[in-house]
Amino acid sequence: MTITADHIRTAIAAYLDEHPEEKRELGVVLGLLDGGDDLTSRKNLPGHITAGAILAGPGGRVLHVLHNATGRWLLPGGHLEPSDTTLLRAAGRELAEETGIPPHVVTPYGEIPLHVDIHPIDANPDKNEPAHQHFDFRFLFRTTAAIGELQTEEVSDAAWRDVGTIGDDRLRHRIAEALR
Repeated sequence: MTITADHIRTAIAAYLDEHPEEKRELGVVLGLLDGGDDLTSRKNLPGHITAGAILAGPGGRVLHVLHNATGRWLLPGGHLEPSDTTLLRAAGRELAEETGIPPHVVTPYGEIPLHVDIHPIDANPDKNEPAHQHFDFRFLFRTTAAIGELQTEEVSDAAWRDVGTIGDDRLRHRIAEALR
């Protein structure tokens, strides 16, 4: 069963219980849901939901992947699939797909996103996609596993990096707190 609007609303409500200061930012997402937009579809504009994984490994380092489309080091993650049943499972699926790390050696930190990031995506003429936004629900996972076989269609490298290298202050602080 695919991810429902009610599941997304429940995830946002739980997240806002922990981070009420972000209510205004997430009001955009709730407004689109209330307007009937299917935020699980990558065709939905002005934006849609994506699921991301923050994978903490040995020593509290965080896994980053070199994303082919952007040429940038990012956290693993991506678009929802019709087979995804929860946002957490979608994040875990994307993590396994991109990094080759099997799900049975990865433990979720919790059911509630550690971070929800709204960010712009540039137009991609090759895919006939206009500029839009991603509403990225990011979940924290832990592992002691090594990086597996990368999904080379999407990523070309992976590396463990110190939490301090994460540019987003809010995300960096939340990861550091969770790993204490």
